[in-house]
Amino acid sequence: MVQATTLPRNEAGIKAAIDVLKQRLGEQLQTGQAIREQHGHTTTWIANQAPDAVVFPTSTEEVAEIVKVCADYGVPVIPFGTGTSLEGHVNAPAGGICVDMMRMDKILTVHAEDLDVVVQPGVTREQLNTYLRDQGLFFPIDPGANASLGGMAATRASGTNAVRYGTMKDNVLALEAVMADGGVIRTAQRAKKSSAGYDMTRLLVGSEGTLGLITELTLRLQGIPEAIRSARCAFRSVDDACRAVMMTIQYGIQVARIEMLDTLSVQAANAYSSLSLPEMPLLLLEFHGSEAGVVEQADTFAQIAEDFGGFDIAATSTAEERNALWQARHDMYWACLQLRTDAKGISTDVCVPISRLAECVSSARAKAEDMGLLAPMVGHVGDGNFHALLLIDMESVDEREKADIYMAWLNELAIEMDGTCTGEHGIGQGKRPYLKRELGETTRYMAAIKAALDPENIMNPGKILEM
Repeated sequence: MVQATTLPRNEAGIKAAIDVLKQRLGEQLQTGQAIREQHGHTTTWIANQAPDAVVFPTSTEEVAEIVKVCADYGVPVIPFGTGTSLEGHVNAPAGGICVDMMRMDKILTVHAEDLDVVVQPGVTREQLNTYLRDQGLFFPIDPGANASLGGMAATRASGTNAVRYGTMKDNVLALEAVMADGGVIRTAQRAKKSSAGYDMTRLLVGSEGTLGLITELTLRLQGIPEAIRSARCAFRSVDDACRAVMMTIQYGIQVARIEMLDTLSVQAANAYSSLSLPEMPLLLLEFHGSEAGVVEQADTFAQIAEDFGGFDIAATSTAEERNALWQARHDMYWACLQLRTDAKGISTDVCVPISRLAECVSSARAKAEDMGLLAPMVGHVGDGNFHALLLIDMESVDEREKADIYMAWLNELAIEMDGTCTGEHGIGQGKRPYLKRELGETTRYMAAIKAALDPENIMNPGKILEM
């Protein structure tokens, strides 16, 4: 594991806050070693930094009470959703109280005629879509993991559908949040647009719990398409696949998903999910629309793909076949771990303008091979975002150093290409060194906002910014 930076601890304040909260909330507050470690570490490669206690609120009022107590004693507050983040977002570098939102999991109101829904932050995306299915509606943001919607908003998540439906910032209409002083705010009404004041909704979306704790979300919904058609296409090289993606987007095809798997990823998917995909760079696509429309879109894509050497093109509208393909894509992390069973996966992501995508992916592939790293790659390539999963023996100092060098190089490459060091993983602890390189003087103003809203730096300290 990679050691994370530690921050000074307020031992007396932490003890006092735990005592007060234990008196008020009883068994909702837990201090057992196992549960604390579970909440200080998820699927990240960064070493575990456990909180001193975990509390399970059931209402906004309880969250506000927790934050007020922590503010009184100067104790850090770390929000927790389902634990699927990748960059050390839920670590507690200064100790403190972890606020687990799992019991705030109610779907409060569906406004079907307005295409929106109000939910608590512990509702997961799968839970919401199961609930909405009978009403002909769905929430399109799909990061792969069954993440909580509060966590998805806090990290500005996206995923496989982002190329058509956008990311969380495009699909959150309003938030309720508890701020650092324990005050409760609502950032907007349910109107689809507003020119009323600062856009506090988008300020909190992506703030990773460093400004406030999200306690309610109003989300934009979509109607379930009349028809859905999936397609796959193999290519001789990653470069050819990326160029086909670029032309597909430029041509204006309304693709809902367009995912790339490199050869290693396809091999892993075949073995893990019992598939027989051609073991070449592969594109997986999905089209939403009318019956005639999805067939036309798939056929147009096939013509474009053939111009870039695409072959073994297959399309289907059968739900079973579509679900098998996309389940295999969602299982890629676990599938790739089987390529080297003695290794741990270190997942990193970058995003570049789509015109630079082929160059960036090809360079990333070549660099990994030159360094002797096993690094299967997949990507939401319709918006220029891709992931490399480095399979590393964490007991090997040499391999860990190579992984650090590679990730630093890839982040710098993306930034040089007018891209970003993270398309969807977020900054957390792991990407902090690259934020100033990407945004420059902007980080000083971000720090000023943080200092104004959280002067004692109790809200998820040690994440995003160097304070």
